[in-house]
Amino acid sequence: MKTLIVYSSKTGNTKKVAEGILEVLPKDTVIASVEEDVDPSEFDVVLVGFWVDRGIADAKAKKYIEKIKGKKVGIFGTLGAYPESEHGKQSIINTKELLEPQNEVIAEFLCQGKIDPKLIEMFESLPLDHPHGMTEERRKRHKDASSHPDEHDIKKAQEIFKEISKKVISNI
Repeated sequence: MKTLIVYSSKTGNTKKVAEGILEVLPKDTVIASVEEDVDPSEFDVVLVGFWVDRGIADAKAKKYIEKIKGKKVGIFGTLGAYPESEHGKQSIINTKELLEPQNEVIAEFLCQGKIDPKLIEMFESLPLDHPHGMTEERRKRHKDASSHPDEHDIKKAQEIFKEISKKVISNI
């Protein structure tokens, strides 16, 4: 049984989650960034990490996901919004739809992650009446996101993927 963790990370958030998940998986698990373009067909299980961009996995992760066929797949991601928000929930649904039905999604995890400062600058420059214009609520969410992923986020991701490892990865 071979497991691959592949991730796309703009600010280091998703890479941090990927490395945390790696700690609880079998020692022969391979970890790589999407830029390394590891062939997913060589693995039984593929765990895909992404940062949320416009309500779905970012473009690099989406391009990699297109290569995954006939696999058991776990997904994990980071975003500036709250993961339990409608935006967070829809982001998971949208990303799962990229994988199904040609793959079986066996696990999912989403947590906040600090936002690229350039993106925050862009939000600050938008008019207040713009859908993404900076508001006090948005500033609070960005401040909350700046400390994530934190130790609690990593532990939660580890719990989810360790359980999947016991149930699925070990039985392949």
